[in-house]
Amino acid sequence: MNEAVVWHDVECAAYAADLALWEELAGPGPLLDIGAGTGRVALHLARRGAAVTAIDSDPALVDALAHRARAEGLRIHSHCVDARSFDLGRQFAVVILPMQVVQLLGGSDGRNLMLASVRRHLAPGGLVALALADPFDEAEDPSEHPPPLPDVREEDGWVFQSRPVIVRPVEHGAAIERLREVVSPDGTLSESANVIVLDRVEPGTLEREALAHRFRVAPRRVIPPTQVYVGSDVVVLEAV
Repeated sequence: MNEAVVWHDVECAAYAADLALWEELAGPGPLLDIGAGTGRVALHLARRGAAVTAIDSDPALVDALAHRARAEGLRIHSHCVDARSFDLGRQFAVVILPMQVVQLLGGSDGRNLMLASVRRHLAPGGLVALALADPFDEAEDPSEHPPPLPDVREEDGWVFQSRPVIVRPVEHGAAIERLREVVSPDGTLSESANVIVLDRVEPGTLEREALAHRFRVAPRRVIPPTQVYVGSDVVVLEAV
């Protein structure tokens, strides 16, 4: 039981509000899923017949994705690489960056490196779709609204739960603080804090950055919010 895999599944695996959009854009593929994690989107699309390649920078998550694909008899090519500097030696019809992956790249320099790498992997006319969220859009007064329910998962008698505690501004972004709790099979409780920092990126900023990499801006798409997750603006770019 790998801790990185478990927490990724706890905090991300249940999200499904974006899947219809990725299905629509994917077609038969070939499609590249950047920041694929344990395969939430990649497995979903492969089950529906798309030819999928998946990349992530965490080797444990990539191994978990590959294991799950084999267990289902799905052919997904998975690679442990950095989204800012990868060379897979092939091109794709569609590239997707779900769940705010583009906001985890370390600012404008990281985004431009990613855009250059993506452009090398897109055939002319190919599309890249990048989800962006502003966690402050859904900020609520805690005195008026109850805190969100925790994400919970059980593994071999262990119970894992994670809940957001606060979203606070930091320079050029937002820090999302979560409380992670683990209950062992004998009932022992342990707690830890986790912080993830998202770059604040406006859709127009990303679209302007993309122009320097031979992209044309296509109409944006929207993923609506749920009771648990903020919504996303999806920037869509066409390779020229």
